[in-house]
Amino acid sequence: MRVAALYDVHGNLPALEAVLGDPRCAAADMIVCGGDLVVGPYPAECLDALEAYGDRVLFITGNCDREAIEAPPEGELGAAASWSNERLGRERTARVARWPLTVELELPETRRVLFCHATPASDLPILTRITPEEDVARALGDVAAEVVVCGHTHVQYDRRVGDARLVNAGSVGMPYEGSGDARWALLADGDVELVTTAYDTEAALARLEQPGFPLFRQWLVDALRGEISAEEATASFESRRGP
Repeated sequence: MRVAALYDVHGNLPALEAVLGDPRCAAADMIVCGGDLVVGPYPAECLDALEAYGDRVLFITGNCDREAIEAPPEGELGAAASWSNERLGRERTARVARWPLTVELELPETRRVLFCHATPASDLPILTRITPEEDVARALGDVAAEVVVCGHTHVQYDRRVGDARLVNAGSVGMPYEGSGDARWALLADGDVELVTTAYDTEAALARLEQPGFPLFRQWLVDALRGEISAEEATASFESRRGP
């Protein structure tokens, strides 16, 4: 079985379309959408594009998805969540509200894999590729899965912590990797591959500006122009990581 893990799309429809059209993703038996799908320029369209795959797609919630359907926080993020909520409409938000925090799959050769947005217990904690091992082990808790796939920090990594392998799939729609190319992960043949899909990010920015998403410039312009490196993003997230 081949499983594509698509995380942190953030309403970037051109990036999602590019990944879904990538032959490596198109050949997947299943897609796991790992959260933070529906706060961004094209929330409804991204949800519709994935739901069109029917039972081939499994959804888990991210913090932004949750904020788009609950009482939004104050400030700029709250405004972006409310904006996205309006564009999703009642029926879509009702479906998003049912997304679970985690999904587990038994995959041949890879064995048990747990998918979560941030950690198995919450969609908010920060784990980066340089987070101390003891902190990662504490966040993973007593998880029984051999592989844990997460996102949330928009930087790909693959590290081992004790008996578990922790893989960050990266971000499809808002990568902090020194280029705007979409990042995702592919689980196949008993292994996990960190994947990059290139697409025309300048054309995407022109398209993504049109809906009037409140955080378009703050969230997307620098990321899609490759002006945020993985090292900068990792250091920034680590500085905000709680005890």
